[in-house]
Amino acid sequence: MEEYDFDHKIVEVNGINMHVVEKGQGPFVLFIHGFPELWYSWRHQISFMAKHGYRAVAPDLRGYGDTTGVPKDDPSKFSSLRVVGDLVELLNTIVPEEDKVFVVGHDWGAIIAWNLCLLRPDKVKALVNMSVPFSPRNPKRKPIESLKAIYGDDYYIVRFQEPGVMEAEFAKTGTKKVLEKFLTFRNPGPLYLPKGKHFDDSPVILPSWLSQKEVDYFASKYEQTGFTGGFNYYRALDLNWELTAAWSGAKVKVPVKFIVGDLDLTYNSPGAKDYINKGEMKKNVPLLEKVVILENVGHFLQQEKPDEINKHIHDFFKGFSST
Repeated sequence: MEEYDFDHKIVEVNGINMHVVEKGQGPFVLFIHGFPELWYSWRHQISFMAKHGYRAVAPDLRGYGDTTGVPKDDPSKFSSLRVVGDLVELLNTIVPEEDKVFVVGHDWGAIIAWNLCLLRPDKVKALVNMSVPFSPRNPKRKPIESLKAIYGDDYYIVRFQEPGVMEAEFAKTGTKKVLEKFLTFRNPGPLYLPKGKHFDDSPVILPSWLSQKEVDYFASKYEQTGFTGGFNYYRALDLNWELTAAWSGAKVKVPVKFIVGDLDLTYNSPGAKDYINKGEMKKNVPLLEKVVILENVGHFLQQEKPDEINKHIHDFFKGFSST
């Protein structure tokens, strides 16, 4: 693993102390990570964009890593409105001179990025979003109810709902093992975590793109924080639904490139391929300029295929950068 000489700092935003990692000078690029991840998921992209004349910035979102000051026993503190609030204040604080910035999101970070674009389109120059397509709010039905109806009670998002339950099960499995199992997950079907037998006992053979040292970095942070912060994003899904009624039917009106691996569980969920590829998503994201499906690539695509992802990000943003 290459050693990274990134700048680390703590920035006070929105009542929390946000750990932010950055490198480079130039147009600002905000990288938003997912679960069970950290700023570190973007290590390859930060280096690359910094070398190519951008200021690349990746925070640990509230509840994650070295970001502190959020009471983890209250999932209502993890609504998308609050998380977007953190990021808007971060931008106002560390890059006040730029009205609009480039944004890159993945997994939960993609959901947060879609919300950032709905709530503050004036802040976003262009977006590269990965893994999770924009999904319009269903005014008739709460998300957890819908997911239970489709997938049943063992579906991972449903299992994450009850405070303390998955924390205890993951502790029993062991933090590092849980992270290895997640980061190497390549089954394109839905992720089920039945009680007591969610991960088999087989040893994890790490792929070439993920070293033991890299896993150890994730594990060291999760050993300190536990998984509750990350679970709380899932526990706030129904609250998000309640709070975002005003944005029912709203469209994402910033230029977007969307990238997903064809082995990603998100791409293989019912109806997703048609929604993404046959024009439905473009109705909700009218400035969707490009959809990229990477063959034989799993969920953690920015780590699995850094060179391709770096190029996709750079090529897209280049079109908007005034040199």
